[in-house]
Parts: sequence; structure tokens; C-alpha cells
Amino acid sequence: MSERPDNSGATFEEKLEAVQRMISRIESGTLPLEESVRCYEEGMGLLKALDQELQDYSRRLTVLQTGPDGTEQETALEETE
Repeated sequence: MSERPDNSGATFEEKLEAVQRMISRIESGTLPLEESVRCYEEGMGLLKALDQELQDYSRRLTVLQTGPDGTEQETALEETE
């Protein structure tokens, strides 16, 4: 069973579950060192992809703010920070 960092067809949740499975396998202590390192590298690749996905979603979020004239305006979340 190999979870590849390039499994772009998977959902965010599926990628996160794959990382969790990798962590469990590594923490079990039953894997040979070489396979533990490979799992670690694949997990880090998936985590990087998940982080990028979260950043992309964050950029898409908008919040409603009341403007100076009292009307509600949509503003990108990044612009409010």
C-alpha cells in the first residue's frame, strides 16, 4: 500500500487520512528503517500539498463587512487581516 504525494485526484480528507495511516505505520515501530524513511518522505510531500491546498482555500474565502456607507461588501479574507 503506497500513498503517493502526487495523488491529486484524492480529496483533502483522503490525503489527510493517508498521512494519518503513514504516521500510524511509522509509529508502530514494525517497519524497516528504509520503509519508515520512505513513508516519512511521502507523508511530508502530502503534508506540503495539503498546506498548499489550505492556502488556496484561504485565498478564496470572503467575509462580509459593513462599508462606510452602511452597505455590506464582500472582502477577501486576506484583505481583512
